[in-house]
Amino acid sequence: MVTDATFTPTGHLHAFERLKIDVGPHSHDALACGPADGEVVLLLHGWPEFADSWSAVLPALGTAGYRAVAVDQRGYAPDARPPRIADYAVPELVDDALAFADALGADRFHLVSHDWGGIVAWALAGAHPERLKSLTVLATPHPEALNRAAAGDPDQHHRLDYVRFFRRETGIAEAALLADGAARLRAVYGGKVPAELVDGNVRRLAEPGALTATLNWYRAPESVISVPAGRIAVPTLFLWGSEDIALGRTAAEATGEWVDGPYRFEVLDGASHWLPEEVPDLVTPRILDHLGTHRQG
Repeated sequence: MVTDATFTPTGHLHAFERLKIDVGPHSHDALACGPADGEVVLLLHGWPEFADSWSAVLPALGTAGYRAVAVDQRGYAPDARPPRIADYAVPELVDDALAFADALGADRFHLVSHDWGGIVAWALAGAHPERLKSLTVLATPHPEALNRAAAGDPDQHHRLDYVRFFRRETGIAEAALLADGAARLRAVYGGKVPAELVDGNVRRLAEPGALTATLNWYRAPESVISVPAGRIAVPTLFLWGSEDIALGRTAAEATGEWVDGPYRFEVLDGASHWLPEEVPDLVTPRILDHLGTHRQG
């Protein structure tokens, strides 16, 4: 474990612990804040992001007494980059998340997630509700709600064209995203993510094999959004930005139909897809309120 000081995207200096979490043959880099004996909050990032996408959220969780840990997931951590597309199937990613919690000594934990991390979180919550105290998902609708929206809503269907592009033969999307100084990869963030985070993400994703490994998350499912996720019994907070260009209102509003436990859905008007980096001042108090409601649950 190494502790160092890092500037968050808001420009404030915070101390993060840098951890290594071993899962089978893989080793994952992680950032942590808060007391070692605090309730564990596991944070899962999306594409194309890393654990530091949560760097403006982690300090507040740690200050509130939680053991908040954000992990570079499979394909993102250099020492957790298996070669086969099948190695990135959602059940494998769910198992990783459970193993992270096990390594942190948490039989039950709070799960906070964004984008692809949200897909993993929905699947985990549906299959293993006994492991969770609470679930928080940013941006990503329940996979079944998204699937139905994509089938019945032409707008949502076309919003997922980028996924269809990513699923083409390995190498095509990689070349396009990294061409011209990674111009298309940089454009993905829509100017909503701090420049220092974008630069770091691009640098790391340009390393040999890195971008392919992360795109394999999109390639592993049988079809564009064929991700298994059951009904949700755990207390759930779902935050969605009204200006999300990938995930539309139809699926967001339908997500509650798949949640049987206590459920809170909030629309963040004017916010884009990149909620942890763009509007941490909006999402952090809502996360803390949700965690506090279900603390020691």
